[in-house]
Amino acid sequence: MNRKGLLLAALFMGTALVVPMAASANPQVSVGVKIYDRDHKDYHVWDDHEVKFYDGYRHDHPEFKVDFRKNNREQQRAYWQWRHDHHD
Repeated sequence: MNRKGLLLAALFMGTALVVPMAASANPQVSVGVKIYDRDHKDYHVWDDHEVKFYDGYRHDHPEFKVDFRKNNREQQRAYWQWRHDHHD
């Protein structure tokens, strides 16, 4: 086998070994939805991070035992007020 053939074989084998490892090393991307807060005139991204805050809020406020989107407007306003008072 000549040098070009050895080089191509080495590149092919290296790529075949590295690509699966690189693909598995990428963390999962969390996709969020933007929600507008009318009182504070800003947007909040509802993602895994915000779900953790909401779960903590629900633990302290037993009347909020449903998903955020199922709450009425007053309950949502109360959550966003609390959220602005409890930053990351």
